[in-house]
Amino acid sequence: MRGRVLVVGLGIAGIATAVRLRQTGWDPVVVERAPARRSGGYYIALFGSGVASARRLGALERIGDRGGPQIALYDVDRGGNRRPRVNLGSLEGGPRPLLRGDVEQGLFAALPEDVEIRYATVPTRIDQDESGVRVPLRDTVADTTVDERFDLVVGADGMRSTVRELVFGPRRFLRPTNYMIGVTLLDGPVDGFGPSEGLILAEPGRSVWAFPFADRAPSLLFSYRTHDVDAEFRRPPVESVRAAFGPEPTGPLLEGLLARYEQAPDALFDSVQQVRMDSWHRGRVVLVGDAAWCMTLYSGMGVSGGMAGGELLGTMLERHQGDVSGALRAWEARMRPFIRAQQDSALVSGRRMFTPLDRKELIVRAGISRLMRVPGLGKAFCRRLLDSKDMRAKNTDVAAPWA
Repeated sequence: MRGRVLVVGLGIAGIATAVRLRQTGWDPVVVERAPARRSGGYYIALFGSGVASARRLGALERIGDRGGPQIALYDVDRGGNRRPRVNLGSLEGGPRPLLRGDVEQGLFAALPEDVEIRYATVPTRIDQDESGVRVPLRDTVADTTVDERFDLVVGADGMRSTVRELVFGPRRFLRPTNYMIGVTLLDGPVDGFGPSEGLILAEPGRSVWAFPFADRAPSLLFSYRTHDVDAEFRRPPVESVRAAFGPEPTGPLLEGLLARYEQAPDALFDSVQQVRMDSWHRGRVVLVGDAAWCMTLYSGMGVSGGMAGGELLGTMLERHQGDVSGALRAWEARMRPFIRAQQDSALVSGRRMFTPLDRKELIVRAGISRLMRVPGLGKAFCRRLLDSKDMRAKNTDVAAPWA
């Protein structure tokens, strides 16, 4: 064994990190705040960078693919009028549509059985010296705490990371975007649509997406701009979402989607924020995934980036045996340009695709959609789009061990 490593967080980045570290001879201990492994999740797109890492981690076949030629996507308005829209996920070379839970389950199945996992457990302090890290771990069910020593600590505990706060301090690394999201999984097709049909209702400063899958009901997303994020949390989520889509009459289609969001047994409502840090590691503690670089869902790269970051971390530690500091520097030097490009893109082209800011952006977006549908020209335009700088970046195999 090359050392004992504490991985905080049993999400995608945490599991991917544990899998890769175990492959390279480390002894991971994974702790998770929740009392059990979370299997839920909503729509995600898996790009080339994530596909490459999932394959090397032994999880790609288990992850599967919920795309297919039967998937259809439509632009709609409040009156229910619809126009076919090309779905990049159904094109060869496009992203793979999945549920977040698909990726977590696939990675978890690839995790060796001898990796220790402790649920309902959180770090309460992190003290490090040149030779290791001492971490008191609290079992929140038994209300007991044990002090343990590790050679490395990986914080993969999400956008509001406890590890980040304990090691880097309570500074404001979260950068608000003034956008909000409401997300849930539907239990059946959208009213008036087929089982594998989805929709986009886009208006200036707000949008609704029903992401289609080949083999289950869509994932529903409300996205909108706000001038006061705090005020959005002072009322029930559906009231904030309804206010954002007012004062115009909702119409039957939008009203039905709002009602299903309100009635959903499991729904997410949150602000859209990025994590921006000058360094992702300090001593023998390193942050991975959303804890280090949350790019927002507008990037579409949270899952792919989390897997790639976890895999590359293990590769660099293997390459720089006995030199943790050197490994972390090399890891960050390769990951940072990749992540920065995705963060910047998310706030411009990504956000514009999900939620046009104003009528001008809406017109441009509609024009692109029309071009993609033109016979002959549309195929060429789609190929060009899939070969754009942004798409090439998303498909870059940043964790390739031969690079």
